[in-house]
Amino acid sequence: MIVAPPDLFSVDSTQVVKQFSFLFQEEKQSAQLDLQDVLKGCSSLQKYYKVKAILTQYQLNINKQFGIIEYFRQMLKAKAEKITLKFKQPAGTSRGVLKTKNSWIISMWDDENPEIVGLGEASIIENLSPEWSNHYEKILHLHCAEYGKYEKDVYNEIPSLRFALEQAMLDLKNGGKQCYFDNPFYRGDEGIRINGLIWMGEKDFMFEQIKKKLDAGFSCLKLKIGAINFQDELDLLKYIRQKFGPETLELRVDANGAFLFADALNKLDQLSKFDLHSIEQPIAAGQWDEMRQLCERTPLPIALDEELIGIPVEDQKMMIDNIKPQYIILKPSLVGGFSASNHWIHCAEQNNVGWWITSALESNVGLNAIAQYTASKNNPMPQGLGTGQLFENNTASTLKIVGEQLFHH
Repeated sequence: MIVAPPDLFSVDSTQVVKQFSFLFQEEKQSAQLDLQDVLKGCSSLQKYYKVKAILTQYQLNINKQFGIIEYFRQMLKAKAEKITLKFKQPAGTSRGVLKTKNSWIISMWDDENPEIVGLGEASIIENLSPEWSNHYEKILHLHCAEYGKYEKDVYNEIPSLRFALEQAMLDLKNGGKQCYFDNPFYRGDEGIRINGLIWMGEKDFMFEQIKKKLDAGFSCLKLKIGAINFQDELDLLKYIRQKFGPETLELRVDANGAFLFADALNKLDQLSKFDLHSIEQPIAAGQWDEMRQLCERTPLPIALDEELIGIPVEDQKMMIDNIKPQYIILKPSLVGGFSASNHWIHCAEQNNVGWWITSALESNVGLNAIAQYTASKNNPMPQGLGTGQLFENNTASTLKIVGEQLFHH
């Protein structure tokens, strides 16, 4: 049985109740209804959004509005379907080489209108996503099968699922057209400037990737470093800089926590000679004091990446206050979705910390949602959204890259 929050029915407004006559066959019934009757009659998600508009008009307390959202959430159904994405070529990072990656596509629908389905993606990177375990898939199916029976705080411990459900709900709300944010990017009127991603590998392999990206028109490249000989990486950066100055090509590097604190500052000093934009996560996450020291003394701007994963909302501002990074990087699949990313952005901007958004090896389902969200934030920096071409068996795509711009069509 669906049980609505107790405080939901403490609103006493004859005017509000009368607005809900569209829920019932006979308009005259509305005169005898209280709000609880109204909500019982409002059985579909589509009707709910009409109700919400009316409640907003009458300035109903936001907590009561959220209670209504939770009430209708219990009427929805969800399921998960696993996909195994295969890389076109092995993807090297300092944590190892990736050949495949699992994701789960979440479908959500309202039983009253099941032909409209919202889609989201629960994307997991094993040994990086905080909720990963051998039982992850079972947990996912359980939560989908019993969607609506758990308190929303449960999903804070499963950021990938929280994000997937957030996507699916937005898509369902907007008619099941994979429209998460209706903006000029979604409508195909504007693109998003993105960086070209260069994976780790032998020097010749990395150089070949760089050449292809430059030929394609990218003016910002991100290089994964930390897995091959450091001197070889320096030589590669030197060669690039001899060909392209910083006024022509922006270079970012990502160490994925590969440096030891003891020699990190020395390596940062050597890297800074190549006029790099920034380095992501030079040392492993969880070393706040050491990272703070690096951020204080670094000759090269530092961007926190893995450091953000698994940090509770109440500790986010404290972490940024403590470490004082130059940038943070937001991966919605790893930090818990759009609402969680919004909170990180708020904390960053309060402390004059820059930020940008990147995907985390999602299929085109998740990448599309992240791209639409990114476009809604109007950040002019190059974003990390060029991962859709990595897989040989990706899901159908409405995205395309033209030069260094990502477009939706």
